[in-house]
Amino acid sequence: MCEPSHFRIAYEINPWMRITNTVQEAEAAAQWQALHRTLVGLGVDVELVEPAAHVPDMVFTANAGVVAGKRFVPANFRFVERAPEAPLFSRWFADRGYEVLPIEGPRHWEGEGDVLVSNGSVFAASGTRTEPGALDRLDALLGLETVRLELVDPRFYHLDTCFLPLSAECAAYYPPAFSDASRARLEEAFDDLIEVPAEDALRFVCNALLVGRTVVMNTGAEWTARALEERGYECVATPTSEFIKAGGSVKCLVLTLDTFRDPPGVEPRRGDV
Repeated sequence: MCEPSHFRIAYEINPWMRITNTVQEAEAAAQWQALHRTLVGLGVDVELVEPAAHVPDMVFTANAGVVAGKRFVPANFRFVERAPEAPLFSRWFADRGYEVLPIEGPRHWEGEGDVLVSNGSVFAASGTRTEPGALDRLDALLGLETVRLELVDPRFYHLDTCFLPLSAECAAYYPPAFSDASRARLEEAFDDLIEVPAEDALRFVCNALLVGRTVVMNTGAEWTARALEERGYECVATPTSEFIKAGGSVKCLVLTLDTFRDPPGVEPRRGDV
């Protein structure tokens, strides 16, 4: 995670961002601290990346790349405004002994925002931010075979804004965010696919984090919370309204360090983000 010391709306690169919609700095800090406390209270080990003044969206660490064991694949951000984040994250990981494996060439992709894991299956989306060619390269680097999806609604520009995998059988998603073929692919992949209503989707309820059987999500998505509780999940709501101004919520604020299978010979680190 990265503290929102410099978080602000300095540019407009998605439909949620408006420079005139000023971030309330004290409220953003309080919301981030509340999320941090919630995760620590659930037993999650949280490591912090130092924020930098020239990259106001660095708080959205999920977009930094993906981590597999002691390997880090940094993002190639589509917009020049976020591109300076990549070397900062790469340096952080390199300083801690990770092998940094960039995706070469002009292949845009935005890390864990578009790559999510569920019980060994890896779902990867292209569309607004990530290109299929970058996902091909990611598969080759990490030895993955990803389930490919396509995003079609610019409001849901990353996979983690509209898709929440929960188990091998169950996931929540917002159907209009996906192409027809991608919806069919998800229906094949999950026996229990929860169709999130628009009201909850626009509150970024899918941009949640699963910790054991607890789903940490934004406030106000009561329909989805009930649907999850009926399936045996505990829902913990924590406000992220200041971050939604920039198009992000709980999951966008967290890069997981132990989601992918560790390579042979590397001791896995469980419970870290």
